[in-house]
Amino acid sequence: MTQHFIVIGNPIAHSKSPEIHTRFAEQTGIDISYQRQYCPVDAASFTAVIEAFFHGGGIGANVTVPFKQVAYDCCLARGGLSEHAKVAGAVNTLLLNKTLRENGTPIAEAIYGDNTDGQGLVNHIMSLNWPLAGARVALIGAGGAARGVVLPLIEAGIASLTIANRTLSKATDLVHELSAASPTIDKQQIDTCRTAELNGQFDIIINATSIGLSGDTLPLSEALNCHYAYDMMYGRPLPFLQRFSARGAQVSDGYGMLIGQAALSFERWTGQHIDVAKVTQTLLNH
Repeated sequence: MTQHFIVIGNPIAHSKSPEIHTRFAEQTGIDISYQRQYCPVDAASFTAVIEAFFHGGGIGANVTVPFKQVAYDCCLARGGLSEHAKVAGAVNTLLLNKTLRENGTPIAEAIYGDNTDGQGLVNHIMSLNWPLAGARVALIGAGGAARGVVLPLIEAGIASLTIANRTLSKATDLVHELSAASPTIDKQQIDTCRTAELNGQFDIIINATSIGLSGDTLPLSEALNCHYAYDMMYGRPLPFLQRFSARGAQVSDGYGMLIGQAALSFERWTGQHIDVAKVTQTLLNH
C-alpha cells in the first residue's frame, strides 16, 4: 500500500525533497508518494492543509520556509514537540502521535513535531570525519538556522562554542533563550561576539547565514582561521568556503545536511534506517 508524504512551503516548486525521499524509498523497498504542497502564508491555511492531509491518511510531512515557526506553534497548541523542536522553536517534521490515552489505550492521535535540521548537520559533519568531540567551534549567525543546530552540536561533545552575529545583542539573547530552554545547554560554555570581531584559530567554523547565496561576503577578520569550514547553504559557489579553502581548510556546503535531515525525517516516519552516503552519491551522480 502506498504511503503518502508531503513537503509544505511557499514557494515550494524548487524543493528537492521529493527526489531525495524517492531515493530513500527505493533503498528501503517502500512504496511512497511524496508531493510538494503549496500553502498560502497564514497560520489558518497551514493548519487546514496539515489537518486535511493527516485526516486523509497521510503518514508524514516536512515543513520548509516560511512555516517552521507556524508548525511549532501548531504542535505546541494541539500536539507534542521533541526536545530538539522545543529548543529550536521550529518544526521541520510532522507525524501523528497517539498521545491521548484512557486506561493505557490510545483514544486519539495528535500532531507531533520534530526538528531534524541540527542532527542532520552533525551527522553530515561526522560522515566527513571532521572531529566534533572536543572541538572548538564557531557559529556565524543567530537566526533560525543557528538556533536549530546549537543543541545537537553540544550533544556531539564539542568543547566550546562561539556564536558570532552582526548584531551582538541578538547573539547574546539567543544564548540566554537556548540555555533557558534546555538544561543541556550551559550558557557558560558559549561565548558571543560581533561577526567582524571573531578571530583566532577554531577547529570548525559553521556559517548559518544565507549571505553567500547573494554572492555577498561576511565581514570576517584576517586573523580568523580554522581547520574545517562548513556553509549550511548549497547550490552555488559560496564566498565563505572559498575564503577558507584558500587558507588550507577542508570545506563543505550544506547539501549533505539537506539529505541528512531528510533521512532522519524518513526514519521517524517509517522506522527504516537510511544509508545516507549511498543516497548522496546517487543524487550527486544525477
